[in-house]
Amino acid sequence: MYAFNYVDEKELGMRFCVITHVPHIQKNNLFYGYAPYIREMNIWLKYCNKTIIVAPLIHENISHIHEPYKHESLDFKRVEEFNITSFKQFINTLIIFPKLLYTVFFAMKQSDHIHLRCPGNMGLVGSIVQIFFPEKKKTAKYAGNWDPKAKQPLSYKLQRWILSNTLLTKNMQVLVYGDWENQTKNIKPFFTATYLEKDKLEVAIRNISDSIKMIYVGTLSPGKRPLYAIQLVQELCKQNIAVTLDFYGEGIERLKLEKHIKTNHLESIINLKGNQSKDELKKAYQEAHFMVLPSQSEGWPKAVAEAMFWGCLPISTPVSCVPYMVDFGNRGVLLEMDVQNDGKKLLNIIESKNEYQNKVQEAIHWSRKYTIDYFESEIKMLLVDE
Repeated sequence: MYAFNYVDEKELGMRFCVITHVPHIQKNNLFYGYAPYIREMNIWLKYCNKTIIVAPLIHENISHIHEPYKHESLDFKRVEEFNITSFKQFINTLIIFPKLLYTVFFAMKQSDHIHLRCPGNMGLVGSIVQIFFPEKKKTAKYAGNWDPKAKQPLSYKLQRWILSNTLLTKNMQVLVYGDWENQTKNIKPFFTATYLEKDKLEVAIRNISDSIKMIYVGTLSPGKRPLYAIQLVQELCKQNIAVTLDFYGEGIERLKLEKHIKTNHLESIINLKGNQSKDELKKAYQEAHFMVLPSQSEGWPKAVAEAMFWGCLPISTPVSCVPYMVDFGNRGVLLEMDVQNDGKKLLNIIESKNEYQNKVQEAIHWSRKYTIDYFESEIKMLLVDE
């Protein structure tokens, strides 16, 4: 059993309902999910006596990327996974939709505080059903890109519209990544965190005159564009820069990367390390000069914030709130996705040792505000009744 120090029941909404698309696995009366999501939710659940989780339940083996909820009173309500990307899936969704709506509606009805995890299919259903509970206290964590100019699926745009429409969405705070102009009063800039205050150990700034060590942290998926990271390293090699690149993560692009590495004889400088533990990843951040993330879309990219925390300068595309995170290049590098121009940009930083060190110092200073301790204090304020 897990023990928690609960605050006064009159002070907090005790029945907390979470609507999420995250797949869960049940084992030995515990419910597991993707570790970063579960770690965050366990912070929310520390301040709730009773929790209702409405989410898909799948049959998979537990791995090191999964963690369990830590809560004494958790009521899991299973729903079927669904999407409408094909005609067959659309028909199947129509069949399961009545039961799905019923489950979400009554879970919300039984709760004091409704919490939506968006964007996603369940987030869309939750954002619609919550309209019928204007009096209940609500929060929504929009973990995707809130940039109004970003190209996004119609379902994402619909969720954004409902959540920011204060006529439809009452008594809700919507937590988004980044501080955007012309937002409704219920939109609250937010963040996420990986490390504690006690983790603020002294960081040794790497010597940029040595061999350059780069890392990639994230899934090996087309949207993350991991191949571009290799192409960037190849461009630096053309400029006679001694550089290595280690990949941390797995995904469907692995075979493509392996083929590219073999074809171009890059085995001595490119390593695919797969999924690694949190401690191994921390060590990689502490030793690397740069972390490269040429992603097409992000919410709050934790790899960027984590790298900055340990003095590893992020190289990322200017998506979502990344320009804000790296102060438009003052504490990081923004990619243009032109390998020659990006290579020149990196080469200038490498050759100007003072510029690199100044950017790293700025990155460390900014990122260390966003600790788990600070995150938890902000969550508690969201849950405490005024």
